[in-house]
Amino acid sequence: MNTNNEQYLELLILKNLNREISQYSLAKEIGHSVGKVNYVLKALIAKGLVKAEKFAKSKNKYKYTYLLTPEGIKQKIDITEKFIKKSQEEYETLKKDLERYKELYPEITK
Repeated sequence: MNTNNEQYLELLILKNLNREISQYSLAKEIGHSVGKVNYVLKALIAKGLVKAEKFAKSKNKYKYTYLLTPEGIKQKIDITEKFIKKSQEEYETLKKDLERYKELYPEITK
């Protein structure tokens, strides 16, 4: 997985934390495998961006409360800003390509 995909997956996970949830449910919500979610969550915990606590009152002992640390909140903001910038750049490139195609093929794009 390249760095952009890893950062996007981190962002998806960071956006969906600060609540009681199982890794299975989180994986299902964001459309990734439980193994991948587990791998990324462990990395985020090791980096000090997330802390996990068993939810004591839960009947389902597989559910944890995943909480963002202050560093995790900062990382979430940083990744979001990078993703927005990259998306804007891609949008501008696609927009220029579209304009060029219309100039090259005016008879088709009417």
